[in-house]
Amino acid sequence: MNPINHFKSFKVDDACTLAEKFYSQDFTAADLIDLRRQLAHFEHNVVRDEAFQNMSSLSELFRRLVETRRQKFFFLIDRLIRLVLTLPVSTATTERAFSTMKIVKTTIRNKMGNDFLADSMIIKVEKELVRNIDLDLIIDDFYSLKDRKVQLK
Repeated sequence: MNPINHFKSFKVDDACTLAEKFYSQDFTAADLIDLRRQLAHFEHNVVRDEAFQNMSSLSELFRRLVETRRQKFFFLIDRLIRLVLTLPVSTATTERAFSTMKIVKTTIRNKMGNDFLADSMIIKVEKELVRNIDLDLIIDDFYSLKDRKVQLK
């Protein structure tokens, strides 16, 4: 669905294979049949439309579909493009989480429980948000819950 060179590499079968192979959870069997139909209409109507020429990226194609309100007619193509555009972000986020897990759960801390690991990872991953947390306020809230021994600096 690459819009470069006036959609020269556009093939209905390739787009359907992409949806079927990599996004099978997001498209039912009926959706895949409708997607093929929508792609055929897309090829006939949009690929040849002057408003969709000279684009250089999939995100630009998506933006143009929204601007012309054609995403409503090509709702399955809209879904496929959204999935393809969010894949790099999803992959990077997952890789970042696994890298963080390697830092948090070391051989020294390998008996860490799942809840504590998840809490520790959230603090590590969301460190920008954690910087704004007032630790004294947390200590005061914790102290007010029960009679506990709180050691202040």
